[in-house]
Amino acid sequence: MISLTRFKYKLVALITVFLMAVSGAFATANEGHDPHAEGGHEEKKGFNAKEVILGHVKDAHDWHLLSVGDFHLTMPLPVIIYNPARGTSMFSSSKFEHGHKSYEGYRIVDAHYLEANHLSPKLYTEGKIIAVDANDQPTGEKIYDLSMTKNITSMILAALLLVILMLNVAKAYKLRGSRQAPKGFQSLIEPVIIFMRDEVVKPNIPGGKADRYVPFILTIFFFILINNLLGLLPGSANVTGNIAVTFALALISFVAMMAATNRHFWGHIFNPPVPGFVKPILAPVELIGVFTKPISLMVRLFANILAGHIIILSIISLVFIFGTLNRGIGYGFLPVTIAFNIVMMLLELLVAFIQAFIFANLTAVFIGQAMEHTGHHDEHH
Repeated sequence: MISLTRFKYKLVALITVFLMAVSGAFATANEGHDPHAEGGHEEKKGFNAKEVILGHVKDAHDWHLLSVGDFHLTMPLPVIIYNPARGTSMFSSSKFEHGHKSYEGYRIVDAHYLEANHLSPKLYTEGKIIAVDANDQPTGEKIYDLSMTKNITSMILAALLLVILMLNVAKAYKLRGSRQAPKGFQSLIEPVIIFMRDEVVKPNIPGGKADRYVPFILTIFFFILINNLLGLLPGSANVTGNIAVTFALALISFVAMMAATNRHFWGHIFNPPVPGFVKPILAPVELIGVFTKPISLMVRLFANILAGHIIILSIISLVFIFGTLNRGIGYGFLPVTIAFNIVMMLLELLVAFIQAFIFANLTAVFIGQAMEHTGHHDEHH
């Protein structure tokens, strides 16, 4: 009876979080008017699923947290721009008024601006800041956007959360010692740390060098995991679903892999132990394989996290798409949407752990492969 009661409470909490996500994500899109239309007249608009979904998975210069009716909760973020001709400019993203206004010779490119000025989306990417003149026309000046965007802010919060949690665990070890049974959050983290050390790092990295890489692999695992979990919260940022973020993580893993290589590794790449007439064919393939490893890390994490978010938002969008046809159909489809999204949210929760583990595990595998070529090379000779 107790377990059944707890299950009911958890189910109610999950449905509540889902409904918060629905209201926060789509209340703005369902308003059906644009107060910034030309001439000050409100322009009726239908629900654009593509615009809404891409708007929520892309990075932004402000953090839209919640929309309920006419109430909008948005956190402006710092804009930092370096222009070789004008110098550095720093101001709040609220000066742009959600992309409807320029400020100090800069503006955010959006669909309305591109359409009004007949600009090509291939030349001016939506969501980016460009330099404009007094007539709000692009000047073509080269600028460097160093702003604190939503993804950057979320990553900083994730990094701070990671440091705070791990420092608390380390403090608990100092107070209780390694012989006492862990308690609280320490009891939750310790099995994960031991598993990653004994089942991921040590089996893949040979010799006594495994302990040196345990902190690095654990940092990658927990950083990706925290960002994956934060990305499931309503109003959160899509950090690991951004190709630039996964590229940076893959680049860090690639640098660690290259630092672990030795002359035997490169000798195996450029002089593989095969017959002479095969070497010119196999050597380029082996060299390409060195660079495809971090690319696979980058694409796998990016594609899985982004796909999950798009699927959840697409299923929610069906309510509004059917609602534009008939309000009764929209409300009738709502229970189906809730059921599907509860399943998807649970699946995404599993994917958050799996993708963090795969990224960390493959990083350990690639580092170990860069080291163990010493033995392989000697065996071939």
